[in-house]
Amino acid sequence: MTTPLLRLTDIRKSFGGVRALAGVNLEMHRGSITALLGENGAGKSTLVKILTGVHHPDAGSVELDGKPIRIPTPTAARDLGIGVVHQECLVFDQLTVAENLFVNAHPSPRRLIDWNALQSRAEAALRELGADFTAGTVVASLSIAQKHVVQIARALVNESRVLILDEPTASLSQRECAELFRIARKLRDAGCALLFITHKFDEIFELADRYAVFRDGASVGEGSLDSTNREALIRLMVGRPVEQLFPKQQAQLGDELLRVERLGRDGQFEDISFSLRRGEILGVYGLVGAGRTELAQVLFGAERADRGAVHCSADIALVPEDRQGQGSILPFSIAANIALPNLAALAPRGWVRSRDEHQLATHWIQALGIKAQGPAQAVQNLSGGNQQKVVIAKWLARKPGVLILDEPTKGIDVGAKAAVHAVTSEFAAAGNGVILISSELPEIIAMSDRVLVMRRGRLTGEFSRADASSENLLRAASAA
Repeated sequence: MTTPLLRLTDIRKSFGGVRALAGVNLEMHRGSITALLGENGAGKSTLVKILTGVHHPDAGSVELDGKPIRIPTPTAARDLGIGVVHQECLVFDQLTVAENLFVNAHPSPRRLIDWNALQSRAEAALRELGADFTAGTVVASLSIAQKHVVQIARALVNESRVLILDEPTASLSQRECAELFRIARKLRDAGCALLFITHKFDEIFELADRYAVFRDGASVGEGSLDSTNREALIRLMVGRPVEQLFPKQQAQLGDELLRVERLGRDGQFEDISFSLRRGEILGVYGLVGAGRTELAQVLFGAERADRGAVHCSADIALVPEDRQGQGSILPFSIAANIALPNLAALAPRGWVRSRDEHQLATHWIQALGIKAQGPAQAVQNLSGGNQQKVVIAKWLARKPGVLILDEPTKGIDVGAKAAVHAVTSEFAAAGNGVILISSELPEIIAMSDRVLVMRRGRLTGEFSRADASSENLLRAASAA
C-alpha cells in the first residue's frame, strides 16, 4: 500500500506504574477503514486519547504524512485534522446543530460571529453527508444515530483527514447502523482515513478494509480483512483459541418458576404471556423499540404494569442494559456495589462490618474472574467487561431464583462475553431460571432453550431451541 497517512510506532504509556501501552503500532491509510480490535483493557482507549491529545506517550513516534508530529492538546489534534466520534455522543443538546458544529471555532471576522456563514457552512456539511435534519435543528430533538452524524459533520467542518469512530453503533438499530456505515464509506471514498473500534465482528467484516489487534497493551497482528476470518481474530485478541464462545450447559428443566399472564403497560407492551422453568434460559429477541427492556423493568418491579399478572415462586434480579447508569454506582468501590443489594444479610443489626463486605467482594472477584486491584477499587476504573461482572456479582450474591439479563454483553469484548455466558449457563444449570434479552442473534440462538420474539410491544413468535434459526427470529421480529 502507499505511505500511511498516519503511522504510530512503538507507542508506550504507563499510569502510576501500571502499563497501559507496551509498544503498539498502527497504520492508517487514505481511503481506507481500519478496524481496531482488542479486549477491554487491551489499550484501545489509551491510544485514542493519545491520538486526540488527551494523553501524551512516554515513548514512541507519531507520523502524519510521513513527518513526525506531536499532539500536545485536543486543540492541536483538531488542527492536525484528527477527529473522533464518541460512543457517548459528546454534543450540546440545547444548542442547534450549526452551533454544535462550530462550537470550537466560530466563523468570526472582527471578533463577531458570522451567523450567516455558520449556518451556510453547516448546511453544506449536512448535505455532503446526506443528513435528514437541518442546521437549525436543536440537538436535543435528534436520535442517538443523528447525534453521531452531528459529530461526524463537526469533524468534516474541521477538515479532519483522520476520523476515529469509537464504538459508535452500541446503541443503534440495524437501520441506523446502515446509515452510519453509508456515511463512513462516503468519507472513506473521499480520501479520509478512518479508525473503527467495535466488538461486533459482523460490523468489522461489513465495513472495514484492514484490521489491527491489540492484546495487553501490545500489537499482536494487522493486515487485510480479506486474508483473515473471525476465528483467527479472536485467537489474536485473547491469546488462545476460543472454541466455545457460548458455553451452554445442558440443564434438566424443572418446575415452573415464573408465569406471566396478559401483562400490559400503556404505550410500551401489551398482552404478554409466558412461563419460565427451573434450569431454563429463555431468550427474548427483538429489534430496538420492541418493548423488551420495558418488560424487564416491570418484571423486576422498577415499573408498574397497567394490567395482567405475574406469578413467581422466587426472588427476581435484573442486570439492566445501562450498567453504568442503572446497574452500578461508578464512584463506589467494588465491595460497596456488591454489598448494596445484600445489606439485609451483611447488616442484620443495621451496621455493615467492612471485613464482611470485603470478604463478600473478594469471593465474587475470584468466582467471576473480575480483573481488579482489589475490592476497594472504584467501579469506574474497571473495563466495561469487568464492570458488567460486578453488576452480575452483586445480584448473584443475593441468590435469586430468576435472573433477568438485559443486553448483558453489549459493548464488552469477546473474552468477557464468554465469561458472562459461562456464568449464565452455570446459574441456570443449578436449577434457577434466566431471561436473556439480547439483540445479538448468535447469542440468543446459542444460549437459549426457548426464544420469544417481540415487535412493537407484542409477542410475535415463540421458538424451541431446534427451531430458533436466524431466519425465523428475524421474520418474527419484522413481521407486520
